[in-house]
Amino acid sequence: MKEILDAIQSQTEAKGGSAAPTAADFAALPIPESYRAVTVHKDEAEMFAGVDSRDKDPRTSLHVEDVPVPELGPGEALVAVMASSVNYNSVWTSIFEPVSTFGFLERYGRVSELTRRHDLPYHVIGSDLAGVVLRTGPGVNAWKPGDEVVAHCLSVELESSDGHNDTMLDPEQRIWGFETNFGGLAEIALVKSNQLMPKPGHLSWEEAAAPGLVNSTAYRQLVSRNGAGMKQGDNVLIWGASGGLGSYATQFALAGGANPICVVSSEQKAEICRKMGAEAIIDRNAEGYRFWQDEQNQDPREWKRFGKRIRELTGGEDVDIVFEHPGRETFGASVYVTRKGGTIVTCASTSGYNHEYDNRYLWMSLKRIIGSHFANYREAWEANRLIAKGKIHPTLSKVYSLDETGQAAHDVHRNAHQGKVGVLALAPREGMGVRDEEMREKHLDAINLFRDASAERTIQPSRNV
Repeated sequence: MKEILDAIQSQTEAKGGSAAPTAADFAALPIPESYRAVTVHKDEAEMFAGVDSRDKDPRTSLHVEDVPVPELGPGEALVAVMASSVNYNSVWTSIFEPVSTFGFLERYGRVSELTRRHDLPYHVIGSDLAGVVLRTGPGVNAWKPGDEVVAHCLSVELESSDGHNDTMLDPEQRIWGFETNFGGLAEIALVKSNQLMPKPGHLSWEEAAAPGLVNSTAYRQLVSRNGAGMKQGDNVLIWGASGGLGSYATQFALAGGANPICVVSSEQKAEICRKMGAEAIIDRNAEGYRFWQDEQNQDPREWKRFGKRIRELTGGEDVDIVFEHPGRETFGASVYVTRKGGTIVTCASTSGYNHEYDNRYLWMSLKRIIGSHFANYREAWEANRLIAKGKIHPTLSKVYSLDETGQAAHDVHRNAHQGKVGVLALAPREGMGVRDEEMREKHLDAINLFRDASAERTIQPSRNV
């Protein structure tokens, strides 16, 4: 691995007359037989049986260990991972909820002789990366060894006609590193070549690795015609507006001329939204919203109070779009507060999958509920292009080492983070990999916004629960 890292560092640091390694130089590098990776084990899938979700601890289920380098197949690439990040699917994998991911690997392993590689007693997790291409398989023409890349997490076979209008509809569509093996929380990752995108030159490795999954998800959910199709002037209610997903939705709304109504859970998170440029903010803890009276019954009076507060912030208008991802806890309120003919677009259910709402407010007001799941290659590419152009910025707040991934997942599980948390893989320290210093300087405050907020939070802890 040292030879690989030395080549990557010399490529990044090559200046003046010094020659950077060529594609041939990278192709000639020996690939090690094994690499360090973050895994869960199949024989531990029942380790949390009977334990409440909130008490399940990723630090006990995630392992950092040496695993064999997988065989490279047609249309695939091996990537040296400089940095990755933790998403909620990493947390779900680590606590084996809602199901063990080994069922996904078993089903994928039955698709073909080649996919059988994925059905292993261990699962290398992770759905983000920034790094450098080491090898490409037969049929790969767009990428070559030495290319600096990020990867989106859509893994798709595209042998069915269903996927050729929108690859997310392909019956063999999967999320890499969650429903497939050999993910990005590792020193080496195996990806399909159509997962690769150019690494933004003004970002460090860890900054470039942070947006992938959440940025693409937010783009499809809010901006794309496959999602809400947001337009200028729309009022957009964004739950968790300073979080890993909501922080990108907030930026897309602001960049697209919409009006985000940011729902957060503390004054510190409200301040982050203000610094992003949002003005309409609801601190739901401070204002005491309780949408459920008990486990079985919601409180419509709270929906009405919430809707009234939204109209106070919008000059009397209801929201055109609700950016939903909490699920059970908020869905009834989301349906209620959406304007007549408006859209609730949902991509997750972090508070519970069984959504309940009063259907009268949906059908009689001609509202729409749209399901949105990650993004197709084009949507991911467009979302990454906006990052590369400095229109949207990473929301990285803290960085962990590969050995600390269990703690990183634990912090995300406990919501003890803001924005995204990164993980260094091969990169020996933070701040490496920047190629365009001039562009970086223009956007440095926005790039560091969540880091600065995290530092302030450490110095001055929130008084809110």
